[in-house]
Amino acid sequence: MRDLDTDALLRLVQRATGHVPSSMVPLRGGASCRRYLRVVTPAGTAVAMFAPGAGADGVAVGAAPPRWPFLEVHALLRERGVRVPALLAEDCEHGLLLLEDLGDATLSAFVERAPARRAEVYALAARDLARAQRALAALPSGSIVDSCALDETLLRWELDHFRAWALDARGLRLGDAARAELDAVSERLARRIAAWPRGFVHRDYQSQNLMVVDAAGGGLEIAWLDFQDALLGPRAYDLAALLNDSAQDLDRSFVEARLDDYAAAASLDRPARDALGREFDVLTVQRKLKDAGRFVFLDRIGVDPTCLRYVEPALARARAALARMGDDEDMRVLARILAW
Repeated sequence: MRDLDTDALLRLVQRATGHVPSSMVPLRGGASCRRYLRVVTPAGTAVAMFAPGAGADGVAVGAAPPRWPFLEVHALLRERGVRVPALLAEDCEHGLLLLEDLGDATLSAFVERAPARRAEVYALAARDLARAQRALAALPSGSIVDSCALDETLLRWELDHFRAWALDARGLRLGDAARAELDAVSERLARRIAAWPRGFVHRDYQSQNLMVVDAAGGGLEIAWLDFQDALLGPRAYDLAALLNDSAQDLDRSFVEARLDDYAAAASLDRPARDALGREFDVLTVQRKLKDAGRFVFLDRIGVDPTCLRYVEPALARARAALARMGDDEDMRVLARILAW
């Protein structure tokens, strides 16, 4: 890995485990610049996380000693009872963390290996989200999570990102009238979502960032990964990420059942459950349009060309949600624009 200080990593592992690694195997990461290695020692395995550089990947510089948003959110989640990998050691100066190895059973991998248990583990994820949202309803003073929100500016930027990359960059340029319509609807949609009550949002609560692990008392539980971008936003945002994952094929009845699981765990009555479903559809539109643009962007900048295969599934989920909201004029306009 370019820029990795191998000596610093060896010192970190030896400090945490008392052993020099016998091997270090790169693991598949996401689209960020963070990189991961499975470290093997006589004491067992651990996962080293390396974040090269500073600033762009959320590394705080100029502190004494420097620390990452990842560590603050990690501590908050552990304190509130959310299962996250244990922190074994840290060396923020060299961009290194050593974490508990939770294995290879992401939610996506678990479902691939045991498709008959898909409903079970997705229900776990939906209920765990509801429980975590209750536990995180009140944040500590000065929490980094409280410093950023899915506000109107960010939501509008994400919709503009869709237009720039999923449309313009692919040669699907709108006429002047349609472009003006899209701009106006994007502004109203961002304003609408930003006005909803806000709480803790993981921001990428989907099958690659959730692990299925054995629970201490037996059975299974969900462990959270990649939570360093947590911020404030609407309650259904993480549900929209989980149940509209472009890499998964979840039919409508399955999605509705998982929304019911979440609603039961959150103690929502029937009117509140209906309102949740509507919020979910609106956020599905916003999230999947943003995702479609992001997938094209990641391909064009050479980060992850495999993302292109998810563009059409993302757009299909946005179109399906729009079709369920035909009573909303803005949604009808978006549906017409996306009907190419």
